[in-house]
Amino acid sequence: MNARSGSALTFGVAVALIAGVTLGNGGANVMPVFVDDFASRFALSDSAAGLVAATQLMATAVVTLLLAKRAARPGRVLMTRFGLALAGAGFLGATAATGPVTLVLANLVIGAGLGAVYAAATAALAATDDADKASAVTICGVVGVTALLITGVPAANHDLGEGTGFLLMALCCLLAWPLLRRLPDGPAGPTAPGAASAGTRGAAPARPSVVLLAGTGLLWAVTQGAWSYASVLGRQHTGMSHSAVSAVLAVSSVVALVGAVVGPVAARRFGRMRSMAVFVAAQALAMAVLIFTHDPVLFTVAAVLWQACQLAVLVQMLAAAALIDPTGRLVASLSGAGALGTGVGPLAVGAILDGAGAGVLSPVLAIGTFLASLPLLRMTVASGEATNEPQSGRVPTV
Repeated sequence: MNARSGSALTFGVAVALIAGVTLGNGGANVMPVFVDDFASRFALSDSAAGLVAATQLMATAVVTLLLAKRAARPGRVLMTRFGLALAGAGFLGATAATGPVTLVLANLVIGAGLGAVYAAATAALAATDDADKASAVTICGVVGVTALLITGVPAANHDLGEGTGFLLMALCCLLAWPLLRRLPDGPAGPTAPGAASAGTRGAAPARPSVVLLAGTGLLWAVTQGAWSYASVLGRQHTGMSHSAVSAVLAVSSVVALVGAVVGPVAARRFGRMRSMAVFVAAQALAMAVLIFTHDPVLFTVAAVLWQACQLAVLVQMLAAAALIDPTGRLVASLSGAGALGTGVGPLAVGAILDGAGAGVLSPVLAIGTFLASLPLLRMTVASGEATNEPQSGRVPTV
């Protein structure tokens, strides 16, 4: 349903996409490990450690958004390598940091570099000839490599000394340098009107609406916020041990890969709009159950269903954005908005938990998921139109 002109998803292209998206979003995914390291190194309070983490995450999100338009043009390999060099320097700075001030500055540099990598790598997803397949393969690879990083970074800190986890991340930036040479590039210029009917589509970048960006940010604020407190809520509400809850969440993260595979299949069989609506509804329900349930079995089932639906929604969102805008600007913009929500989510959810409790948080997150999904569902409708109608040459707004 979405075959189109673009780079074939060869092994080299897949590796480049996985490497770029993994490192670009590596700060957010590995942040719990980072926080544990620099909190113990510098004896930081929870709020101070959270501020350092927020510094990096916000820098990544802002730079991703700012560079989304640039990522739609040629030169993505150079852009990612510049980001890798900057992030690598920041990781080295964090390794050698002697105090909180230098640590904050190093994390600002890390965030800026990772933002450049994330913008270019996510935009490159739109340059492949099968957006659904490219998104699914990339997300599955990112989950696997991130699991290795989450294991390797704390092991380095424990075995080699505090701060060496940042050194490992700098080494990853170096290793990714040659892998990114196969990253699909942006279009050289706009194609002629009507070219879509001949197998290529217009290269005019889509201009994302504020509502769409806000919806994306809200969805990932809700998701990341709930995930940040899932372990705490599981122990408090179900009486499960720390190790049991950790095992449940780890298993749910692995099983969630099924969602990344099922998402494109469901889109082809039932339609992107209908299948995404089902996944969003199931995600909202599972999230609400996970927060208020006191039953260990129900908690486990909700965690697995939630994570699977989340990956299915992510894959469909990226594929829909890639179909609408083959330049990649829309994908990069949504990624930046999602990164912004990821940084804000834990703070907002923590405030609601402290002020109102889990009984209020559960419906708030379910309603938030529903509201956030509305502009994304509208985008899936636009993606269906984009595959069936020739481009007029104007810049689309979604």
